[in-house]
Amino acid sequence: MLLNCCITLHPLLSAHGKLICAVLLLIGPIWVSVTAQAAPLSLEVRQLTTGPRHHFFGYIGHVQNIPWNQSGRYLVALRTSFQDHLPRAYEPAEIALLDANDNYSVRVVAETRAWNPQQGTMLYWNPASPETQFFFNDRDPKTGRIFCVLFDISTGGGGKRVREYRFDDTPIGSSGVAQKGGWFAAINYARLARLRPVTGYRDAYDWTVGVRHPTNDGVFKVDVRTGEKQLLVSFKQLADAIRPSRPDVTNVDLFINHTLVNRENDRIFFFARGNFDDKTNRINQGFIIRPDGSGLTPMKQFIGGHPEWEAGPRMIGDVDGRQITYDTDRHEVVGTLGTREIFPTPGGDVALSPDGNWLVNGHRQGTTNYYTFFRRADGAWVRSQGFDVRGWDSGDLRCDPAPCWNRNSQEIVFPAIAKDGTRQMFGLRLNSGTPPRSTSRN
Repeated sequence: MLLNCCITLHPLLSAHGKLICAVLLLIGPIWVSVTAQAAPLSLEVRQLTTGPRHHFFGYIGHVQNIPWNQSGRYLVALRTSFQDHLPRAYEPAEIALLDANDNYSVRVVAETRAWNPQQGTMLYWNPASPETQFFFNDRDPKTGRIFCVLFDISTGGGGKRVREYRFDDTPIGSSGVAQKGGWFAAINYARLARLRPVTGYRDAYDWTVGVRHPTNDGVFKVDVRTGEKQLLVSFKQLADAIRPSRPDVTNVDLFINHTLVNRENDRIFFFARGNFDDKTNRINQGFIIRPDGSGLTPMKQFIGGHPEWEAGPRMIGDVDGRQITYDTDRHEVVGTLGTREIFPTPGGDVALSPDGNWLVNGHRQGTTNYYTFFRRADGAWVRSQGFDVRGWDSGDLRCDPAPCWNRNSQEIVFPAIAKDGTRQMFGLRLNSGTPPRSTSRN
């Protein structure tokens, strides 16, 4: 700040002060460092949905999986009549729009037979038409085959399915839409139902039963416009890549979890896993692959929790109890976010805000979920009140923190157990003030 000092600046200025100002006047204008104080961070909480039915989005909001449409008027969610068991094929969930302009009133627009409490039905707004179109998974009630649906809320009166991505030989569902659009990753959810029930679709048709490392299953890519599929990497290839460090993979059935596309659409991260219920002997190998199927690379450093893409080749995750950024090209930790006080559980559910300025970490302490908002520019942070999920804090039916950002990076939505015992959607709005800035020094 430029100070033009003058002896007559203030009548109560002391003689000593006047002398200093006189000297400053002779020297001329000077620059001094002034740092603006940031407004304190605070959070406002609101319950968006109510019972007796259960409402939830169903997945973590990493890789910009945002429940709100482009304008912010509608949130897409699942509505169910139960939460006490994994759904069977004959127990559909309703897909509903919550109208933010009408106190989050619920309008059911479709239903799905491919869902679970942990990941929902992989709801994603279409990046190419984020105001009116979203993806979800479903199954054929006659054959049990899984497929992905593209739904448009602006057509057919109340909305309709505008495309179904069905593959009779390899019935796969979306496991993550590319952040810039154009395609989605896809996997075999029936295989997951056998090997990792919490994230699979029970009773679905599985063409790989009895095959540990099939050559016709793995990570797929599906073109949204043409509907063409491509097998990027097979379980056979993954087993071969894992075998040098884990020769026992030969006798282990592998499955895929968390196919995450980065912000530039040029890298996919995923976990190849096996023996997952055996913590001392599980296989849990992270991989990076290019969207054309090239460059399959095992991660040299294990990143715990639910990793998130930052920018380019960098990811956010947990290494040695720290919230870190990891460069997947250089294969090394390149930064640390916050401290252990700020992020007591860096392996929790993390999501980077759409503008990249904030990281939210949802973690559980005992039977209570908490949300920590961290501003990357200056390290300011705030933690929410606790949300009790007692009775739903472990197992296949647990209520994970699963924070999801809105499109202007000012609010998250998440699931929690309401006072009546139902699973509902809650919102936390961030009052962030202005981050501190420093002037130039001369």
